[in-house]
Amino acid sequence: MSWFESFILGLVQGLTEFLPISSSAHLRLTAAFAGWEDPGAAFTAITQIGTETAVLIYFRKDIARIVSAWFRSLTNKAMRSDHDAQMGWLVIVGSIPIGVLGVTLKDQIEGPFRDLRLTATTLIVMGVVLGIADRLAARDEAGGRHRAARERKTLKDLGVRDGLIYGVCQAMALIPGVSRSGATISGGLLMGYTREAAARYSFLLAIPAVLASGGMELKDAAADGGVSWGPTIFATIVAFAVGYAVIAWFMKFITTKSFMPFVIYRIALGILLIVLVAMGVLSPHAGESAG
Repeated sequence: MSWFESFILGLVQGLTEFLPISSSAHLRLTAAFAGWEDPGAAFTAITQIGTETAVLIYFRKDIARIVSAWFRSLTNKAMRSDHDAQMGWLVIVGSIPIGVLGVTLKDQIEGPFRDLRLTATTLIVMGVVLGIADRLAARDEAGGRHRAARERKTLKDLGVRDGLIYGVCQAMALIPGVSRSGATISGGLLMGYTREAAARYSFLLAIPAVLASGGMELKDAAADGGVSWGPTIFATIVAFAVGYAVIAWFMKFITTKSFMPFVIYRIALGILLIVLVAMGVLSPHAGESAG
């Protein structure tokens, strides 16, 4: 991998990780359109450490409060009813599905799941799901202004059941094209949470999964030497810087704006990808290494 490729891929990772459009799909597609070798699941996981570091810094006050309360709840029974302590447990509970499936489906994630036809399909299907979830949220918000309507839930309403459902939604993002934030935010909106609550929990829930996945890939890469370390580290730094700016923008965007621009983009990109593969312009396995 060249330094130019690593810069572009790091930029793409940072721009797309927190938007509901799938960073893994865009890394895959960027390489395919440019005629580069597929950066692979290992590169994706390692560069996600950069964007997740941006999450740690942006939400540092929330994270410090949750971690502190969770540790205190281990020895202080009175703390177990504290919202922040409960959030710590719910993040752990919500991380179980992706942890189990990530290990179980490792070979599929690095192989068949990277087929561009599957990526195109998930872009479209999850785009439709996000669109439906967004319309339901918009209807409730309009109802809150004009008539009696269901009140949207906040993170204080989050329980084990919803935490596990969030976790299952996050696990779907193991397939390129689904989008971690897109799946978890859609799940949250469909369960009746506010846009801000769904996005905030989505980002917090991703921390253990992304850091664990990135750590495992770092360990494997160090053992087999299959990663270009200089360009990969550079891409991770670029992803961190761009990702931090995107988080700040996105958290403001969702308070007043609809997700429909992302829905339209996902569906259009998925259709374009299907057409290009069907016409033979792109191979469904474009850029994949022989090994």
